[in-house]
Amino acid sequence: MLTAVFTLVGCGVSVGGEASATPVVNTAGVLPFAGLQRTYEVHVPPGIAHPAGLVINLHGAGQTGSAQAAATNYNAVADRFGFAVVYPDGIDFSWADGRGASVPDRQGVDDVGFLVALADRLTHDYGIPPGHVFATGMSAGAFMATRLACDRADVVAAIAPVAGSLGSAASCAPSRPVSVLATHGVADPVVPYGGGGMVGRGGPSDIVAPPAMAERWRALDGCPGVPVEEVVSAGVRFTSSGCADGTEVVFVRVDGGGHEWFGGSSEAGAQFFAAHAR
Repeated sequence: MLTAVFTLVGCGVSVGGEASATPVVNTAGVLPFAGLQRTYEVHVPPGIAHPAGLVINLHGAGQTGSAQAAATNYNAVADRFGFAVVYPDGIDFSWADGRGASVPDRQGVDDVGFLVALADRLTHDYGIPPGHVFATGMSAGAFMATRLACDRADVVAAIAPVAGSLGSAASCAPSRPVSVLATHGVADPVVPYGGGGMVGRGGPSDIVAPPAMAERWRALDGCPGVPVEEVVSAGVRFTSSGCADGTEVVFVRVDGGGHEWFGGSSEAGAQFFAAHAR
C-alpha cells in the first residue's frame, strides 16, 4: 500500500522538494537518435548487476537531466528499491510532449522514439526485465511521461507525473493498460488544476485538467466503479484499483499546492512502480 505521497508537504520551489544528503554522481551517456546526439545521465544502485527496473525521470522546461536528479534526489530512492534511473536531456531544455508549444514540438523532434530507444539500450545493457520500465517527471516532464505512456504503453508499465497533464489536442490511445499515480497542486500557477489555457516556457497551449486526465486514465484502464476517496495530510487521494490487467489509477490532489515537486513524490513514485511492474 502506498504511504509516502500521502504525507506530502509542499516544498515551495519550482523543481525540487527532496533533500539530497550526498552529491549526485551519475554516468553520462550519448545516444545518437534521428540525426541528433541525445544526452543523458544514468544511475545504477551500487552492487546490483541487474536492477529490478528502470525509471525514466524527466525534467521540466528550462531544466536539465542533472538538475532533475539533484532536485528529486531520486538516486537515493532508486537505491532502496533496486532501480536504475535515467535522467535524459530535452532539446532546448524541453520536450515534444504533444502540446505544440515547445521548440522540439515545433521542430518535430521524436522524443517518444528517443525515450523508447534509450529504454531499449539501458534494459539491454543492465539486464532489466521486460515490463519493468517506468516514467516520472515534473511539469513539462510530466506531460512527456504521460505522452510516452499514451503512445508506447507496450514499453512503459506505470507513470507518476507531478504537476503536469496532457495537451488537449494530444491523442491518448494506449495499446494496453498503464498504472498511473498523478499528483497535482490545486494552486498550481503554471499548469492550472482546472485545465484550459496555460503559458509555459515555450508559449501558450491548452491542456486537459489534471483531475479529468486521471478520469480518462480510469476509463482507458477499465477501472470499475468510482474512485475511493481518502483525506490525507496534504489533501485528498482518489484511488481506483482492480483495473484491467491489475493496473491502478491514483490521483492525489494537494490542497494549496503550487507548481512543485512535492516532498515524498520520489519515494511514492518508486513505491508505486515496485507494485506495478508487469
